[in-house]
Amino acid sequence: MSDTQSQAGPQGEAAHALPPLVPGAHRKRLGVVALVATFGGLLFGYDTSVINGALNPMSVELHLTTFTQGVVTSSLLFGAAVGAITGGRLSDAWGRRKTIILLAVLFFIGALTCVVAPSFGVMVAGRIILGLAVGAASTVVPVFLAELAPFEIRGSLAGRNEMMIVAGQLAAFIVNAIIGDIWGDGGGIWRIMLAVEALPAVALFIGMLRMPESPRWLVKQGRYDDALSVLRTLRPADRAEAEAADIRVVAKEEDEQYKVDWRGILTNKWLLRILLVGIGLGVAQQVTGINAIMYYGQTVLDQAGFSGEAALIANVAPGVIAVIGAFIALRMMDHFSRRKTFILGFALTTICHLLVGTCSILLPAGNPARPYLLLFLIVAFVGSMQTFLNVATWVTLSEIFPLRMRAFGMGASVLMLWLADAFLGLYFPTLIAAVGITGSFFLFAALNVLALIFVCTQVPETRGRTLEKLEEDVMTGAIYKKLSY
Repeated sequence: MSDTQSQAGPQGEAAHALPPLVPGAHRKRLGVVALVATFGGLLFGYDTSVINGALNPMSVELHLTTFTQGVVTSSLLFGAAVGAITGGRLSDAWGRRKTIILLAVLFFIGALTCVVAPSFGVMVAGRIILGLAVGAASTVVPVFLAELAPFEIRGSLAGRNEMMIVAGQLAAFIVNAIIGDIWGDGGGIWRIMLAVEALPAVALFIGMLRMPESPRWLVKQGRYDDALSVLRTLRPADRAEAEAADIRVVAKEEDEQYKVDWRGILTNKWLLRILLVGIGLGVAQQVTGINAIMYYGQTVLDQAGFSGEAALIANVAPGVIAVIGAFIALRMMDHFSRRKTFILGFALTTICHLLVGTCSILLPAGNPARPYLLLFLIVAFVGSMQTFLNVATWVTLSEIFPLRMRAFGMGASVLMLWLADAFLGLYFPTLIAAVGITGSFFLFAALNVLALIFVCTQVPETRGRTLEKLEEDVMTGAIYKKLSY
């Protein structure tokens, strides 16, 4: 254990006695790095949500059935599941920065393939390429940000990626609404919607060429001097020296005491447990049903009673509240318990689902109040999800794993997240056609109760500790000693 581990930190937890994080040019530099890297999150959000408005006109031109609509939507998500696990391994071997540059190229190629797609098969191929990039970005970008961030502001800095994801989703909804309003149902409008995603891909590629590598990855490669050089651009001088030394000590201890490959993880009860916690968080985020709204919001609003064009415009409302919720979450992230955030979030989403299902029963189709009340409740659900669950999930996944298993643990967790999302994307059109809004949202309510039980009993607190202190607590099991409300 490092001899720097002596100072009492937030909530009574031990924190490393690092020099204070004083203002300076390094804060601006850190903000620029975070902004550029989170263009990956912007692409993540736009690519996953643009299908919401593009699917109907695309279905007419490419002759898609209900099932093939689900295939087009979910092909990106199955690709993302593969990208999540391979992206993590690639970033371990090649570096976080180079991997993100490669993802920018994949985003661009996938976007062009979808734009020119003449048939269902080519569209699915393009969506799979985009999925590989989205999945890898969902793994690599949060880890990159968490490894660059000082522990005092790690939650808000790593959470900026989720802010950019919902900004990308909102951008997709707005672009779809504008294009749909200007060109109506004109042929090929969905191609314009998809083409917009190439622009941030170019910005991500150019920007990452000038960004530094993760100092923790550099230490893992034995490049201590390079890691120290990076930290000196992102921290005050004395803080950089102390933090680099601390990272080096913990990395050396881990090498000497633990074999952190997949066999070592499966045979170490504490590493296996934290991996299962990560996987559980990823799946729990998806069973809220958030992406049923983000991918098929127009379909849900059609069932609620809105006309086609009105549903496309009303669909912007969940996107707006998602951005507001993510902004509030960023302000909370460094000041509020992660566990309490999860517990409150899953309680609220459960209540919202029950209210949507009940409202759908009490207000039958044709009731003039039905569409507006259901829209209000759906917006309330999205707001609860984005404020209390989405940012907290991605931040927690980026920080709970020890350095040597961080990419693997993050990749495995996000792999299961994307598989859950993919099956939801594939079967939700069939589900809502079979049981309608009522049955769909009651099912989500039941799943959210299970998620609430999981976070209450299994998810530990991570706020207020350096990554190195978290690593020590995970390795010894100390992180689970205070599973309190």
